[in-house]
Amino acid sequence: MNVAAAAPKAYQSLYGLERFLRESALPQRTLHLVKLRASQINGCAFCVEMHSHEAKKEGETDERLFTVAAWRDAPFYTDAERAALALTEASTRLSDRPDPVPDEVWQEAAEHYDEESLAALVVAIAAINAWNRISVTTRAVPGSYR
Repeated sequence: MNVAAAAPKAYQSLYGLERFLRESALPQRTLHLVKLRASQINGCAFCVEMHSHEAKKEGETDERLFTVAAWRDAPFYTDAERAALALTEASTRLSDRPDPVPDEVWQEAAEHYDEESLAALVVAIAAINAWNRISVTTRAVPGSYR
């Protein structure tokens, strides 16, 4: 199914979120990591492939792309990126624990991002989860967007 063709207004709205995120104060490297990590968690091969390529094209290193799924044990990420990845994991796995986004995860992110950037981070996590659900549900084929 081509959701973009069947529901163009919905897709335009999601693309509006993407424009907002590109123009936001959230660092683009962080945005790529968030998109990649949420897509891995959600099992969205289409988005994992796409966001890996986009990040690489914008200068991301192989080491960081290869280890983002194991970011806690890899030395390649800043404290701010780690906070964003922790918030991404918590916000993506809402039903995995009684307190989906623990205070300490939120506080750590709030220490590294000002209110505007933190708001953009929350929107980024929500947006990629929406994209993942569309792509997984419709069985989007990795690489087909290119």
